Amino acid sequence: MKQILLITDGCSNVGESPVMAAAHALAEGIVVNVVGVLDYGTIGELGAFEIQEIAKAGGGLHRIVGTPQLAQTMQMMTRKTVVQTIQQAVNKEIQHILGGGSLEELPPDKRSQVVEVVDELAETSSLEVALLIDASASMKPKLAAVEEAIRDLMLSLKARAGASRLAVFHFPGRGSEEEVVLDVNWTSDLDGVRSMFGRLQMKGATPTGPALLKVIEFFQYGTLGNNQSWKGHTGQEEGMLGDYVV
Repeated sequence: MKQILLITDGCSNVGESPVMAAAHALAEGIVVNVVGVLDYGTIGELGAFEIQEIAKAGGGLHRIVGTPQLAQTMQMMTRKTVVQTIQQAVNKEIQHILGGGSLEELPPDKRSQVVEVVDELAETSSLEVALLIDASASMKPKLAAVEEAIRDLMLSLKARAGASRLAVFHFPGRGSEEEVVLDVNWTSDLDGVRSMFGRLQMKGATPTGPALLKVIEFFQYGTLGNNQSWKGHTGQEEGMLGDYVV
């Protein structure tokens, strides 16, 4: 199973529609979850609406949370999406076998057996999660919490019986031609990753749609096209909060 978990704090303002990009991801078998992060005030009506619409188009979940709740929310959404994906597949099989109906319409004893199978599959199925982090200027004070939440998510994934891999991206990149940057390639263990993000050039632009499309491409082909990882550009291993250019 494949998921994109988008972490942002506002509206996209550059490039293709993120809602259309999320719909494209779902068509490719990739569920898109979205977490809106705020510290004070609100994320704004437009931002909240866009977050909801991206998740809806991507077949996923959305939440708007403060940084203290970020880690727990990411773990919950990842787990719940896995279960929902399996339930949808099971329901399709039930409809095919019974010529209609759903899990809820089965007799209680049969339903409990199916639920047990769903729970087991949720723990044993392979899972790939691509984390896509909004690194626009307003996210700067929240990135320490984001990195901590990512490490907590990796710990929870390692506890699953099934194989789990995580990749981490941020957007935008350094130039107009670089929509997204690969910070951590597919890994099952973040213990050896000293810094998740390199030197971030914080910008006001938020090209959420183009970034989503690039991550979909990465799922499909294992590459970002002309884009490189940040460490590929600099060869440096600074911590995420080491240096910023706003």
